[in-house]
Amino acid sequence: MVSSGVFSPNRLDAGTAVLLKKAPRPGRGVFLDLGCGYGPISCVFAHQSPKVTMYAVDVNERALELVEENARILEVSDRVIAAKPDGVPVDVVFDGIYSNPPIHVGKEALHEMLRLWLPRLGPDALAWLVVARHLGGDSLRDWLEAEGWVAEKYASQKGYRILKVGRAETE
Repeated sequence: MVSSGVFSPNRLDAGTAVLLKKAPRPGRGVFLDLGCGYGPISCVFAHQSPKVTMYAVDVNERALELVEENARILEVSDRVIAAKPDGVPVDVVFDGIYSNPPIHVGKEALHEMLRLWLPRLGPDALAWLVVARHLGGDSLRDWLEAEGWVAEKYASQKGYRILKVGRAETE
């Protein structure tokens, strides 16, 4: 289900479609769908992988209601947890993060969001971010590198970049 009042209210947006097509699928573990909207990433991954639990996080209450409804329809509501950012227990460590981040919130808010969530990746876990090239996909990669993350362009399609983000190796 999609609805007004959320990002891409009428259909799956192109960036999320590229992410779903190109990024590796999670096989098992606990994952974060950051800025989940109505939940296409969370619901698809939970539906495809019965050993995956997805935290679908968004600040939009209507989006979270739609995530819950979509998870119920797909019969994965036991493994899709819709929550506002402060509703995720602080001790949860993620086996991966998938996101079509909300670029429209501005660089400062986006950077703050990534500074909050990326450190919650497990030691060998990766984040997969899809960003339109013309909306700063390359500059986001550069910023992530400057913040101490290893960020590389994993794939691109239709003007979107998928960034693969992980921890820098430490000695």
